[in-house]
Amino acid sequence: MVNPSEVFKEALGLFPGGVNSPVRAMKHLPTPIIVKRAEGAYLYTIDGGRLIDYCMGFGPLILGHRHPAVLEAVREALNDGWLYGALTEREVELAKKITSNTKSIEMIRFVNTGTEAVMNAVRLARGFTGRKYIVKFEGNYHGAFDYVLVKAGSGAATWGVPTSAGILEEATKYTLVVPYNDAEALERVFREYGSEIALLLVEPIAGNYGLIIPDQVFIKATRELTERYGALLLFDEVITGFRVGLSGAQGMFNIKPDLTTLGKIIGGGFPIGAFGGRRDVMGMVTPQGPVYNAGTFNAHPISVAAGLATLRVIEGGGVYEVANGAAERVAKAIEDSASRNGFDVVVKQMASMFQFYFKRGDVRTPSDVRASDEKLYLAFHREALNRGVYFTPSQYEVNFTSAAHTRDIVEETIRVIEESFKALRANKPT
Repeated sequence: MVNPSEVFKEALGLFPGGVNSPVRAMKHLPTPIIVKRAEGAYLYTIDGGRLIDYCMGFGPLILGHRHPAVLEAVREALNDGWLYGALTEREVELAKKITSNTKSIEMIRFVNTGTEAVMNAVRLARGFTGRKYIVKFEGNYHGAFDYVLVKAGSGAATWGVPTSAGILEEATKYTLVVPYNDAEALERVFREYGSEIALLLVEPIAGNYGLIIPDQVFIKATRELTERYGALLLFDEVITGFRVGLSGAQGMFNIKPDLTTLGKIIGGGFPIGAFGGRRDVMGMVTPQGPVYNAGTFNAHPISVAAGLATLRVIEGGGVYEVANGAAERVAKAIEDSASRNGFDVVVKQMASMFQFYFKRGDVRTPSDVRASDEKLYLAFHREALNRGVYFTPSQYEVNFTSAAHTRDIVEETIRVIEESFKALRANKPT
């Protein structure tokens, strides 16, 4: 049996923080979980452990790990070869699946990540409108590139302040940041800068600052204001695309954005990103137009095959019923168990996404998330992990269910939730 501590010690000497993405570090644990393999709703660790997984690769695996249809599609694609640098029939088929379900997308460009998708969409919006400013919301994550990796200061809107070292203030000079779920603040920004705003970016359901569900007035204002002032509206559906339904959050809210970014599920667990939208806007992208995009791995054949297989299974029915039902039951169990054991917990759930916060009141904004008791969340995470359930290791992330989270697995999870809250009550951190 492999010793995780020894593996992590080696990793610390090779990778910054011992990992290749920050949330994987799990600094509240002596050693982060180190995975050997996965199947269905389970992760299997290198020390022989088995965990019910509610991270699901942080969102892409709506069918569960190692789904047979995806595995078969990938094997078939690999037998054909795995990189061509040329157009393939499968990418045409995947694009047809996406455009037939997401009516706002008339043309699409595949890239490699959600970050790339948004980065190119920002460039496209500026190229199409001839304007400089973009508007984003506090707590919305649109990838790790300079224009959008910013946070808000005080007031309705501020100049974007870089969140990361190494980003020049000049890079975010034309990025305005507005409080999420605040339609009045958004309207004030458009009144002041409207004729200069190229693009409004929004996570229609915020999924990178925990789970924050938009108010109806707010989400409708994103479309009304952009239309009024001639700016483009981008729905960042990297998380929600094909997660909350075949037509994504835009279908749920009956809003038609000008641009949409996708990722995660459309790659079936393999690297992918996409940006698409109105035909006249997308017609500006090279080689048809002057807005540059290129990539050796764009529309990678294996990612495309996995994504196509995933969407075919979803269209076959039953996936959302199982995944959404599992999320609803787990969310309710957390709420009920917390109450029985004397904890104030707010639970947010939409479709197959959920998150919970140790606080009173509600969670409508990023400041509400920050006001939650993170120490209690991490303590609960440890208790559940020790009992075989892996919830997302940060209150600023989201838990996901899949078609593999069957009734028996949910029942086991509910038992662990109750045991974990009882243990937390007995050993409450100060």
